[in-house]
Formats: sequence, structure tokens, C-alpha cells
Amino acid sequence: MKRQSKQSLQNMLAEYEAVTSPNVIHQLEQLAAPLKGAKVLHINSTKEGGGVAEILHKLIPLKQALGIDADWEIINGNQEFYQCTKGFHNALQGMNQSISEKLLRNYEKTNKENAERLNSKLKDADFVFIHDPQPAPLLKLTPKRRGKWIWRFHIDASKPYRNVWKYLREWIIPYDASIFSLPEFAQPLPHPQYIIAPSIDPLSEKNCPLPEHEIDNVFSEFNLDPELPLITQVSRYDRFKDPVGVIEAYKLASKLTPLQLVLAGGGASDDPEGEAVLNEVKQASNGAPNIHVLLLPADANRTINALQRASDIVLQKSIREGFGLTVSEAMWKGKPVIGGDTGGIRLQVIDHYTGFLVRTPEGAALRTRYLLHRRDKLEEMGMRAKRFVRENFLITRHIREYLTLMVGLTSGDDERINVGKS
Repeated sequence: MKRQSKQSLQNMLAEYEAVTSPNVIHQLEQLAAPLKGAKVLHINSTKEGGGVAEILHKLIPLKQALGIDADWEIINGNQEFYQCTKGFHNALQGMNQSISEKLLRNYEKTNKENAERLNSKLKDADFVFIHDPQPAPLLKLTPKRRGKWIWRFHIDASKPYRNVWKYLREWIIPYDASIFSLPEFAQPLPHPQYIIAPSIDPLSEKNCPLPEHEIDNVFSEFNLDPELPLITQVSRYDRFKDPVGVIEAYKLASKLTPLQLVLAGGGASDDPEGEAVLNEVKQASNGAPNIHVLLLPADANRTINALQRASDIVLQKSIREGFGLTVSEAMWKGKPVIGGDTGGIRLQVIDHYTGFLVRTPEGAALRTRYLLHRRDKLEEMGMRAKRFVRENFLITRHIREYLTLMVGLTSGDDERINVGKS
């Protein structure tokens, strides 16, 4: 990853201080002091697309600004590799998913090739953070390592398909620690487990303030009607995000309340199912004039920002969700969120306070109509939502917990939360 200049890193800390407070930054500097110069390596499967890459794009420079020698690498794989890891993703979120021996052997072979390519960095790092199942075998494939290795799992594994979890668990057991987003996602493992929720970056192009003309431009750019209420869901085209259910909710709500829907998403290089799901969404929308299905490039961050700010309500009607960064993104912009009553969305949406939790398209339609007809409630929820994100889901809180974990692993401190042991 390209490193920023020393001056730009110092300026970055000043910018975060302006959004949070001097005390927040001072605390980060204190925690980082014993870690100065430590080599920290993060590894995942994609540089663009999805919440993990989005977080790492900001987490790495912030660690560097605090004096840590942080770096980021991705593992490379072929189509069969991503077919296998998508199967892991679906199985760990509860689907009965069979993965062939051929795909598993290719998964192992791909990781071995990546371990050889990254060998010097893996061996020399003081801390290695391995994100999700894609690179999980790298630890066992790096025998002469010296640092602490942490497996960071981002998805909802509260009810995994056991055959797949049993296979993956053997790769994960030797890690020094693992991180889950919620306690209910954790699984029995013989090492310390930490609970760290993801976060958003308030300074990123996706979350920074925008001029009014840039927000207004999305109406003409995407042929939206500025006179109609706008509801939006921003997410990858993934069945667990339930975009077809969002269309059903829109159709039910629009029978009584005129409105328009935007489904704004993109693909990720490690998700081979995205195109098929996008075709399902287009078929479900059936050319309806007020349903806008957008396929956005990975760098369309300001566009997403503007769409969320232009919206009256933001949806994230997932049926499984590790966290759902788009929820906090929308709340940071003062929007109430109607979210699926699942996983990490429950952590962000306080039902009837910062938004609504729903289980069905009918429930989403009911809550949409309620908010559009009660603008006072809509605005109240939006203000509470922004305050809640400021207090709980900004990247400064996220990195504070990472630093605390690293200091604890270095010192052998046993004052931690263990959520499962075998």
C-alpha cells in the first residue's frame, strides 16, 4: 500500500481531532506509544468492494500516523478459489453448502502459493491480521514466524453450517487470538477472542460533508424525481442483502404512498455470484419507472454519499449481516434506517429510536409509510442516529480497540473478554 508523507499523516490526526476531540486523539497516541515502529500486516482478499477493504483503506494510514509500521497485502486467487470462499461465506452464514474436495484442494494450493509470495513479510511482522476465511491457512503455511497472529472474522457466524466450520476451524485454532463483531458470532476456540465492532471513517469521501449542488446532482444524473420521496439501499448485489425483498417492500409501500427506490450497488472481485443476483434484481424490478437499479464502480464513494444524503430513508434489509457499514454511513448523515432484524444491524439500529428493525417486506413497507407521513419523527430519529454513530461507530473507536488488543497480546495481559474456549 502506498505510504503517505509524514506531514499528511500529521494533518490526518488533526482532522480526526476536529471531528472527535483532542482527548480521543491523545488516548490513541498513549496506546500507540509502546507499539511505535511495530510491523503490522493486514491481509484480505480484495482491495476494492465490500466493507473490509473500505475499513482497511483508512485503518492502515491511521496506524501509520500513530507511528506504527502498518502495511496491507491481498491474496491472489483464480475463479475456483473465489467460488470456494463464496461457499465458505454462505455456509458460515447458515446455508447448507457442500464444497467439493477439488475446490478445497485448490483453496489450500492457492494459499500455499500466496504464503510463498508473501513469506518475508509474514515472517518479519510483529502482528499479522488475517481477515476472513480466504487467507486463513497462511498461519500454518508460515512455520518460521515470530509475531502474533490474529484472525479477524467479519460476517455473521452465529449458526454456521457445521461441516464447513469444522474444516475452517482447523486452520484457525493455532492463531494467538481472534476477533468477532458481536458475541453471538463467536465460536468455541482455544485462544482469546475479542469483540470489536467495525466502524466508518467520517473523513472519507463516502462520509464527508458535501455541497448542496453535489447532492442535488444525483437527481438529474440518475433520472430521479426531486418531487418524490426517495428511499435507498446501498449494498453489494448479494442474496443475504435481500435486494429483491427491498423491491417487494417498495411495491407495497408505493401502493399507498408515492415514492421512488434506488438500489445502488457494485461488485467485489472475490464474489462470483454478484452478476447472477443483479440479474434477479433487474427481473424483479420489471422495468418499473420509479425503481432505479444502479451498478456503481468501486470508487463511486462521493456518489454514494450524495445518494444517501438525498434520501429520505435508507434501508438495509439484510437477512444475515456481519455489521453493515452502510447503516452507520446513513445514520452519520442524519438518516433513519430501516434495517433487517439480524446480526450487526441490531447493534446500530435501536428499534423505534434511531430507526426500525424489520423481518419482512410488509414490515419494511409499513415503517416506510409511517416515517414519510411523520416527518417530525423522521427528523428526530435522524438526529439521534447521527449522535449514536459519533459515540460508537467512528474509526477512532475502532483503532483504539485494535491498539488495546495489540498491547494486551504483547504484555500477556489476561484482562480481556474471552467468549469461548474449547
